[in-house]
Amino acid sequence: MNSENATEVLNHQQIEDKLKRIAWQIYEAHHAEKEVVLAGIVKRGFMVAKKIAAHLQSISSLKVTLCALELDKDDLLEGSYRLTPSQETLNDACIVVIDDVLNSGGTLIYGVRYFLDYKVKRISTVVLVDRNHKNYPVKADYKGLSLSTSLREHVDVQIEKEPYSVTVS
Repeated sequence: MNSENATEVLNHQQIEDKLKRIAWQIYEAHHAEKEVVLAGIVKRGFMVAKKIAAHLQSISSLKVTLCALELDKDDLLEGSYRLTPSQETLNDACIVVIDDVLNSGGTLIYGVRYFLDYKVKRISTVVLVDRNHKNYPVKADYKGLSLSTSLREHVDVQIEKEPYSVTVS
């Protein structure tokens, strides 16, 4: 835990179990496809996407393309967006946009917005933790944990190095 006031709500094993379940859900929804594009929102959303991609590759024959979606979280409307590695086209692609925490929904909805410049086949969303404080009409299609918190509380996802944890302070 990061501080004495933090409460751990998910430990390493629980996070791994939730990521495996999400990978299975993505596979079940996309089993008839040849490829799925996992677009993790930088920084922790991309870390979550990497772990889901590894699980997905171990359970299926789907081609998994992993991308990092960078966006300016301080200026979602006018800020720049960059997908790495860049894709020549995403037309007819199945996109899964992934972030660590869904709070107001701004980051996730603007992350989805990036892909609306293409004629994609399908877009779905994943978050590890859904805080239920949405200001935008966006939902997570797949979520690890739905967590009721106050607006003053902070959810911290530590997934860069083991052991992983999710704490609330």
